[in-house]
Amino acid sequence: MTTLPPLFLSHGSPMTALEPREAGAFMQRLGPALAAAHGRPRAILAVSAHSLAREPMLLAAARHEAIYDFGGFDPRLHTLRYDAPGAPALAARVVGLLQAAGLPVHTVDDGGLDHGIWTPLRYLFPDADIPVLPLAWPPDWSPAQLFALGQALAPLADEGVLIVGSGSITHNLRRVFASGRMQVDQPATPESTAFRDWFATTAAVADWDALLDYRQQAPHAALMHPTDEHLLPFYVAAGAAGRVPATRIHQSLTFGDLGMDAFAFGPGAQALAV
Repeated sequence: MTTLPPLFLSHGSPMTALEPREAGAFMQRLGPALAAAHGRPRAILAVSAHSLAREPMLLAAARHEAIYDFGGFDPRLHTLRYDAPGAPALAARVVGLLQAAGLPVHTVDDGGLDHGIWTPLRYLFPDADIPVLPLAWPPDWSPAQLFALGQALAPLADEGVLIVGSGSITHNLRRVFASGRMQVDQPATPESTAFRDWFATTAAVADWDALLDYRQQAPHAALMHPTDEHLLPFYVAAGAAGRVPATRIHQSLTFGDLGMDAFAFGPGAQALAV
């Protein structure tokens, strides 16, 4: 097994689990491609926009089930399951890494995978046989703080652990609803395209000073992320690879505005653009 490139995946709305579209089809290909290029992960550390805490907190249950943390969607979503093993032993390793970096960390025996975790994992690893460790994180931490959190986790990538940040490269639901762009295949808005392309080109040349200051430097940053909890998992995954180039391994769009882009970080990332 080689170093596993950390990933950032845009999980979209809960309906992605029923309507995979381009992003779901990509994630179905990504799991086998990852195993072929780097080996099958022995565990997954998941950092989702929907699992938040005042300080970093590990959900170290021995077993997880899907959490239906949404409402108003197709009731068929509540029939979908993702019963995966937990990773208590990995939690102890992560505690050691974060404490060594001087970062706070807590562990609870609770389990459960929010839809930002189980939706992509159902496509990547449909057998639900890889242990999962969710890491809840503080949404008021800056990109730089979350990058440092990722840096503390970096040794895991050499230990067979896949680090997955799950969120959305753009996320302004109010803008979509207010505009009436409720057709999922609407053409791309110029603001979404500008933001997503800036992110991809800036990451490709490893301009981390600009990326960490995205709120000031990226075009339409506040418009694309009125609150930025859906983008911040990007920085945890990025930090786990260090200040190296990132590769956009997938790009697609829903409702003309909501990006479904995915990134992989470090050497070997390009092989995952499947």
